[in-house]
Amino acid sequence: MRDDEIENTIRLIQTPHIGPITFTLLLARYKTATQAVKAAPALAERRGRKLHIASRDIAQKIIADADKAQARILIKGGPDYPETLTHFDDAPAVLFAKGHISLLQKDLLAVVGARNASTNAMKLTSHWTKILGEAGFGIVSGLARGIDRAAHIGSLATGTIGVIGCGIDIIYPQNNADLYHEMAQSGLILAEMAPGTKPSPRNFPARNRIIASLAKGVIVAEAAINSGSLITAREAIERGAEIMAIPGAPTEKRAYGANHLIKDGAHLVTSPQDVIDIMHSAIKEPTLFPPSLQNENLDDIDEEMVTALSDAVMKILTFEATDIDELTRQCHVSAKAMQIALLDLELAGEVQRLSGNRICKLLKIE
Repeated sequence: MRDDEIENTIRLIQTPHIGPITFTLLLARYKTATQAVKAAPALAERRGRKLHIASRDIAQKIIADADKAQARILIKGGPDYPETLTHFDDAPAVLFAKGHISLLQKDLLAVVGARNASTNAMKLTSHWTKILGEAGFGIVSGLARGIDRAAHIGSLATGTIGVIGCGIDIIYPQNNADLYHEMAQSGLILAEMAPGTKPSPRNFPARNRIIASLAKGVIVAEAAINSGSLITAREAIERGAEIMAIPGAPTEKRAYGANHLIKDGAHLVTSPQDVIDIMHSAIKEPTLFPPSLQNENLDDIDEEMVTALSDAVMKILTFEATDIDELTRQCHVSAKAMQIALLDLELAGEVQRLSGNRICKLLKIE
């Protein structure tokens, strides 16, 4: 991978109004980040807006900081980037990786659960992940307290991957410092945020989508009914993963989430062998990935049509979330045409993409 492509990928993703899906659309349209950097300002200009691409200095500092942290930079479309992630349009444009990248080649299982987990649940999780690791699975979790920590400890010897919601050079929580250093040596740590990024609540849903995208199966141990673990599980369902839950006592609040998933159709698992049997059956079946924007041919573009469609979209949208598929039907256009129009509007800072394939007007503060 050429150095300028790495640098320009970082420049794009550090630019306001360019997120992972916008990045995917730009690459579908211009084939390389280097070409997209040259073309994107003109797209915003069509809507009367100036798009200031992040400077080379910003990108070079991020590259230097990653090097200082002894982390590799993986870019979407480049070598060593996780193949599973490439099927999802909201996959990170850039990943910072510290440790053994070869672990990404394993069949991966995510293990998620409560931070304030019970002693019994943590002991069970470590025991299960040790057995599952010995059975050949790589274990993915979020390097948090509780169930995450137990999952990583159990699979340290066989291959464990931690996806964090901060910079690759930030240890959070601090009481996981010992585990962080062990995983940097014998496992793998992945971060989407640039080095130096502090942990923030808004970062963790983004972290969770990566975990859900990497794993072919997700095991939920203890989890409250409105916990981040259930968000990860629901993300994984949409991405075609097998969802498994360890049942708990009906009177234990930390078991409500797992029990609720089972009621909704998740696999009830009571032993590592249950997990192995489910995953072996799933792996034999080809995974059906959702249609991807990056496979669209965006070359044959009628600029007048895009401008007219963009104007129509802005008349329909409000500051409340609107489903993009519904918007497409309402405008009587193809999904491809709608995505091209939304790309222009995003670059101009007029709309904002939200989770669940939704979009809304962006409140502008002049």
